[in-house]
Amino acid sequence: MFAARRWLGGLALLAAASPTWASADTSAGSAAYTVYAAGDIARCKHPDPRWSGAAATAHLVESLLRADPQSAVLSLGDHTYPRGTAAEFRDCYGPTWGRFRARTWPTPGNHEYATAGARPYFDYFGTRAGSAERPYYSLRLGSWQVISLDSNLKGAAHAAQIAWLRTELQRQPAACTLAFWHHPLYSSGGHPPPGRMRDAFALLHQAGAELVLSGHDHDYERFAPQDANGRIDRQRGLRQFVVGTGGAYATPFIFFAPNSEVREASYDGVLALRLLDGAYEWRFLPADPGKVPAAARLDHGRSSCH
Repeated sequence: MFAARRWLGGLALLAAASPTWASADTSAGSAAYTVYAAGDIARCKHPDPRWSGAAATAHLVESLLRADPQSAVLSLGDHTYPRGTAAEFRDCYGPTWGRFRARTWPTPGNHEYATAGARPYFDYFGTRAGSAERPYYSLRLGSWQVISLDSNLKGAAHAAQIAWLRTELQRQPAACTLAFWHHPLYSSGGHPPPGRMRDAFALLHQAGAELVLSGHDHDYERFAPQDANGRIDRQRGLRQFVVGTGGAYATPFIFFAPNSEVREASYDGVLALRLLDGAYEWRFLPADPGKVPAAARLDHGRSSCH
């Protein structure tokens, strides 16, 4: 089980910057499971991956994983830049986030598909990425259902994904559900949201899911619980996080989208989510606490499942 004192005891570099979890949840029967999430990771133009932004976030994640064996990584797409080639996975992603590939559950971004069929991505992650023919999958982490979808699909391929999602939500109902894909439905960043995952968002909302994680915009943003049409729904809405802070490079916010509650684009970091029985807690952790402005408040919170 995960104890807050063990987390902090193994992470002295974060002690001054990170709040403790709201509760220890070390009681017998607790199914607490922690995931660390970010996308937009390895920029291969950097002359040495050992000193890149991806290396900094990888060092943080590796330390966290070492401290807690009951944890995993969700990678939110755009693992390498600019084209998702086999050489990029080998030379840029491999030396950084590749160190914990065996504990990573991925979803593809648009840069993976800059190489035909995103073949190097599927070759690199193997069965953990689903398959090129069906690049979506689900798993259980603790008591939670976790679903990876491909936001790059269009036409018949996307329709097949939506049909699968509908069946999966009915076949494996869970008290708490998290989904992740690359392109956010809502964002204040520089990429206009494509909107094509609105149907997936609507299905998840109807099923009572809790969370959607995305990347694409190179920033951190948390939204209030919403439905698929951008309306606040405090009772059953999905809380969406954009976590494009895996190390590639930062991009600015262009405007403030409705229902955006927290925004940060000045440093790299990862989202830590503690998945509990009937609840979840979140913290945004900086890769380098020294780069956090003195007056900044690191985002964290807790909510119950529907």
